[in-house]
Amino acid sequence: MSWAQSLIKLATYEVEVLQKRLAEVGDRRQAAEMKIFMLDAEGQAEIAHVSAHPEGAFRLPSYLAALKMRKEQAQADVDVLLMEEQGARDALARAFEEQKKYEEIAEQQRLTAVKEAGKRDAAAMDELGLRKAAGR
Repeated sequence: MSWAQSLIKLATYEVEVLQKRLAEVGDRRQAAEMKIFMLDAEGQAEIAHVSAHPEGAFRLPSYLAALKMRKEQAQADVDVLLMEEQGARDALARAFEEQKKYEEIAEQQRLTAVKEAGKRDAAAMDELGLRKAAGR
């Protein structure tokens, strides 16, 4: 295996690792966003419960305050995950660029080798032709 093929293999592995990381961060972000939706639903359910059972209304303000803090924390988590996701996307883009660069170098080497082989074949044919011409 040539050094270029080794570099391509390593770059491909790095791309795969970064793709997994990006997917994992995306899953965590979706889970955090789902938590916000669930907190909203819990708040609506509690308000509906208090409407049906007014004896618990005195607890509603403290519940809503705590719910607001939990939602703010969940939103902060989402914001952090969005930044982490953007960083993962940037790293993946750089890894793709590196992989492409190595693939282009390997292709240039292959084309150069084909060209050199063609030159050697042409030189061998020329020499064979000259020997035949000299033999006449």
